Amino acid sequence: MNYLVIFRKAWLLVYMNILLAIVILGLLILVHEFGHFILAKANGVVVLEFAIGFGPKLLHFKKNDTEYCLKLIPFGGYCLMLGNELIEAAKEDEEDEEEKDSKYKNLLKQYDESRTYNNKPVWARIAIELAGPFFNFILAFVGAIVVIGSVGVDPCRIDVVQENSPASAAGLQVGDEIVSINKDKMSFAREYFFYNSYHEGETMDIVYKRNGEEFNTTVTPEYVTNSSYMLGVVVTNNTLIDSIVEDSAAAEAGLKKGDIVVSLDGKKITNELTLTDILKETKARTIDVVINRDGATQTLQVTPKLVENSGYVTGMSCYGNRIKVGPAATIGNAFKEVGYWIEVVVKSVGMMFSGKVGVNDLSGPVGIVDAVSTVVEESRQDGAWYVFLNVTNFIVMLSANLGVMNLLPIPGLDGGKLLFLIIEVLRGKPIKKEHEGIVHLVGMVLLMILAVYVFVKDIVNLF
Repeated sequence: MNYLVIFRKAWLLVYMNILLAIVILGLLILVHEFGHFILAKANGVVVLEFAIGFGPKLLHFKKNDTEYCLKLIPFGGYCLMLGNELIEAAKEDEEDEEEKDSKYKNLLKQYDESRTYNNKPVWARIAIELAGPFFNFILAFVGAIVVIGSVGVDPCRIDVVQENSPASAAGLQVGDEIVSINKDKMSFAREYFFYNSYHEGETMDIVYKRNGEEFNTTVTPEYVTNSSYMLGVVVTNNTLIDSIVEDSAAAEAGLKKGDIVVSLDGKKITNELTLTDILKETKARTIDVVINRDGATQTLQVTPKLVENSGYVTGMSCYGNRIKVGPAATIGNAFKEVGYWIEVVVKSVGMMFSGKVGVNDLSGPVGIVDAVSTVVEESRQDGAWYVFLNVTNFIVMLSANLGVMNLLPIPGLDGGKLLFLIIEVLRGKPIKKEHEGIVHLVGMVLLMILAVYVFVKDIVNLF
């Protein structure tokens, strides 16, 4: 075996994944800033600079009023608009003969105050600030159309109902499609898992469809402590091993993080639920696990271990197998897809305030690079088209996430600026610019500290 060739291929994949992550981040930033840019132009505001990235300029050119720049550090961007603070500085410069060639003087000579951001009506400024997040939602919507149009949707359809379980007692059957739980609509199988994570142990009033008719039932999750046979792995939706428990059956058998589980005991694996259901049948019997590692297929033998666990169970599983839909349903489900990710982000932020999610659960650019690598690796065995679709699906999630996070009322972000604009609408006059500037400056400093912390944490987590 030529280990040098394998090493080179591995590093080539790393570089390609880093480049792909930079392209994805660049696309998200470009779309976001273009939203601000196009609304600023539409409202007659001078855009001085449209930049992707920070730091030294790699490429730049000027057209009309705007300088377009691609900068060295790809993690960010901005749309610099002519503001009143520049005009005020220019007026002060007029009294200083030694500063005749100042930047602000030149701007004052070239433009009049009517073309500044701060001299536009408050509703125009609100539209400019909203445009960035809104364009991220548009990108997420377009990406969702591509994914759903290609592979379909994952309806919340029941694939397994265990005997003598709360689900079977409630009359649910395999093939039933869950419409809503406690009036929360379930468009996708993912929403069932998402709901359970927020409402663990709560009684569920379920509306479901069977043979085109709707029925109602109630499922009360049961808290059980039992023993089950496990490998000791956590797998993603595409069966890539994300982590392995120390001293587990998987660790003893030689399975590694990054392996893709193809089949278990001769049965194809599609997600973690199918893996769990197969282990219920095999129990402690030694079985063959077919994996894909570094592009090569291997077969390992593993003996599942009996592990005690406890928690609330309903006795039903929704695998989330996708089905193709027509053009109209594709568009409708694309709207639902974006709404789903918006809901996930909003509730996740709520979990941060409640303490269920901490700062250590956040990810930055390094975490995104790692996530992109995972997405590519878990899709590679299915071909380039599925790599593209899974990356597009990742972009849908990230773009919706970026849109929501920028709308949070945090100083320095679009949402912080929107908060001051809403206050201006309510007061009938703006808050003093120096006060607003101080608030945004403090917010930006705190965000930078958080960004550095997350960056270091992501680096540490790679090793």
